[in-house]
Amino acid sequence: MLMKWGPRVSRDCQGEASVNQYSACDAAVGILANPASGRDIRRLIALAAVFPLAEKCNIITRLLSALGATGVRRVFMLPDLAGVAQRVRRAIATRRCNPPWPEVVFLDMPVEDGPADTVRATRRMVAAGVAAIVVLGGGGTQRLVASSCGDTPILGLSTGTNNVFPEMCEATIAGLAAGLVATGRIPKAEATMRNKVLRVEVDDVPVDLALVDVSVSSHRWVGSKALWHPETLDQIFVAFAEPDAIGLSSIAGLLRPVSRRAARGLRVDLAPPGKAAVTLNAPISPGLVVPVGVAGVRDIRPGKAQPVRIAQGVIALDGEREIEFTPGQWVTVRLDNHGPNTIDIDRVMARAGKERLLAS
Repeated sequence: MLMKWGPRVSRDCQGEASVNQYSACDAAVGILANPASGRDIRRLIALAAVFPLAEKCNIITRLLSALGATGVRRVFMLPDLAGVAQRVRRAIATRRCNPPWPEVVFLDMPVEDGPADTVRATRRMVAAGVAAIVVLGGGGTQRLVASSCGDTPILGLSTGTNNVFPEMCEATIAGLAAGLVATGRIPKAEATMRNKVLRVEVDDVPVDLALVDVSVSSHRWVGSKALWHPETLDQIFVAFAEPDAIGLSSIAGLLRPVSRRAARGLRVDLAPPGKAAVTLNAPISPGLVVPVGVAGVRDIRPGKAQPVRIAQGVIALDGEREIEFTPGQWVTVRLDNHGPNTIDIDRVMARAGKERLLAS
């Protein structure tokens, strides 16, 4: 097996590597778990599912078991202040059974318990040479990782609210798929797919991206971020829209579905239900099905700038308000077919079965 050398690893008394000095990075994988995902205001307004820290830790331990079974030697993780890292350390210290887990390296980095942690950790994992990054979180977490991971493939597991981009998959299977790719038994070119993204530009300057949808709201401030008042929405741009999705992309998915692999996206122009061409009952959040008026739906093609219609408001990325804009600013949305690579779990596991890659 090829060895990738760097600074040496040191260990603490609990048995896991705890500094950013490491060596022999063969078959390394990153695991990035957002401790805040699945805990926003939509738990109050619609009783959306909660993902407690204990469950996130359970998911990570199942990932470690599967990654160890495929021969992954090292896992890099984000240190956090909320308790995920502490629980993982405890699980490492008490584990006694086989197969052995990979060595766990907690990145030596400042922690703010905010979005900057995700971006910083992603960049450090890429610099460490990980072959893949497994991301626990909702659309917002996946978006932050996608903006920073370059060509390193990611595998998203749903622990957020509107889990449209990440997959609903048992962590053990996800770990096996990531491990098979990381150890080279299935080449990345055959195991991954390139995703579309929507890039937001203000005055022709790229500002941010979305993996699923960009929504334009008449709200003036970011506030609590989540959007649940459809009467404030003016437009929605989608990279893909599936009819069984939850969130704002469901509005497009229930009228004109477009797949992840299609070389186009959609623009949905909204209107008050009484004045709209069609009024749709859409599941815009878990437990929240509301009437939404649609004036029209149009295809958008890669590279062509789509201007927003209103002069002032807020741009929401994958369901969360992120960008405020004011009169005089020129805001556009552009579909880009060269987004992040993701591991295709179904394809990887189908090949593992066909070629008996997990058989001794």
